[in-house]
Amino acid sequence: MTSTPETVPIRVDLSSHDIPADSRFVNDDLLPVPVERRRWTTYNFAALWVGMAHNIPSWMLASGLVALGMDWKQAVFTIALANVIVLVPMLLTGHAGPKYGIPFPVLARASFGLRGANLPALIRAGVACAWFGIQTWIGGQGIFVLGAKLFGGGWAEAARVGGQPWTLWLCFVLFWALELAIIYRGMEALRRFENWAAPFVIVGALVLLAWITAKAGGFGPLLDQPSALGWGADFWPVFFPSLMGMIAFWATLSLNIPDFTRFGAGQRAQIWGQTLGLPTTMTLFALLSVFVTSGSQVVYGAAVWDPVALAARTDNVFGLLFALVTVLVATISVNIAANVVSPAYDLANLAPKLINFRTGALITGVVGVLIMPWKLTETPELYIFTWLGLVGGMLGTVAGILIADYWIVRRTVLDLPDLYRPGGRYWYVRGWNPAAVAAFAVGGVLAVGGSHSAPGKGPFPEDGLIPLLKPLADYGWAVGLAASLVLYVVLMGPKTRSATP
Repeated sequence: MTSTPETVPIRVDLSSHDIPADSRFVNDDLLPVPVERRRWTTYNFAALWVGMAHNIPSWMLASGLVALGMDWKQAVFTIALANVIVLVPMLLTGHAGPKYGIPFPVLARASFGLRGANLPALIRAGVACAWFGIQTWIGGQGIFVLGAKLFGGGWAEAARVGGQPWTLWLCFVLFWALELAIIYRGMEALRRFENWAAPFVIVGALVLLAWITAKAGGFGPLLDQPSALGWGADFWPVFFPSLMGMIAFWATLSLNIPDFTRFGAGQRAQIWGQTLGLPTTMTLFALLSVFVTSGSQVVYGAAVWDPVALAARTDNVFGLLFALVTVLVATISVNIAANVVSPAYDLANLAPKLINFRTGALITGVVGVLIMPWKLTETPELYIFTWLGLVGGMLGTVAGILIADYWIVRRTVLDLPDLYRPGGRYWYVRGWNPAAVAAFAVGGVLAVGGSHSAPGKGPFPEDGLIPLLKPLADYGWAVGLAASLVLYVVLMGPKTRSATP
């Protein structure tokens, strides 16, 4: 028996007799969350986003735009627009979570095939591992700065290993271990942590704003810092790649948001929770960030875009302690939610019989160190244009395929047992869907093939990797998403959509 989209239940469950026996594509972490355990509410999703958005790399996004020459209005406008745009694919891919209870790599099996899903899953996992390393490095720096204030100059001037004081490496390792200890307790512990971390971080950011306002002699000077770009010809070449970079910041979550929405009590909870949590929170945090960074220009004569470095300039030990505890809570909040949950599921999908959620989290922690995250945040140009631009183009390409398959080709109707069954409707050609692979390849080349760097500002040639595609590079996320979406629909042709038995 087949069902039309109108007759498919709002929330679909997988009965025990539908689980393939001894399938190498199944483990407990990849199976659908039972309906009775899908109980995250609107508040849980909103708190998740508040906790994830209020973090140091997102602060550095806004402050980095000021450092690149924008005034506070331009920076906030860029970030607000980017988060409204990225909310759309977030809600579209998140729909499968409450309905089917499946994580991102299992959803990707519908479009890429049971084996082919490892391609987008490993790309997403690799990006998450890099982000985990970046966030952990920043958290370690926070502990290091606090230690320097408490223990004196000997702490900061300790013997160097690999170009950094050994005390900084110690702080990095301690923070790394703390994060993995929390995530090892599972998703329910994460939900509880996010619920109290979210309001704590907001208060901490407001305290930092009050401090720099007092140092600047009032709120007015924070708003008076002029744009170095204006609104003319100098602004737009910075605006468009910055906009794509801002979108790319959460393009990771636009793929794996089903990892969280699979615990949702219903579509209303995930839609309202994300809508209330993401664009509003990021815009508020952007305001705080640019105001504080503008204040640092007034007080210190130069924009201090790193909040850890800014907090280190205070002589008030209590104020420093509070600021850096806020940094640590914010960093843990986003890192374990955004950068450990996804690769843990993605790596489990690679070898379900060998890797479970906890093992995947540990692998993520190790890889996050090996990518040397201290190199990726050295300058605003490297962080926003090179790293985020490249990531955005690749992840936008995957998002286009997922959205095209789930919403256009299948009209949100999936055969849940076949997502775990070799030889089923999602087996395609030996577990791979050639249409998805082709759409990914073409979309990816168009999105990132023209990647370029200013002389001395990044790793790419000034004329672009593929000079013909250089004009597309500033719009990488949008180009990748649109190209892969259209091509996938064309290649799949008028196929009969999936139906639930």
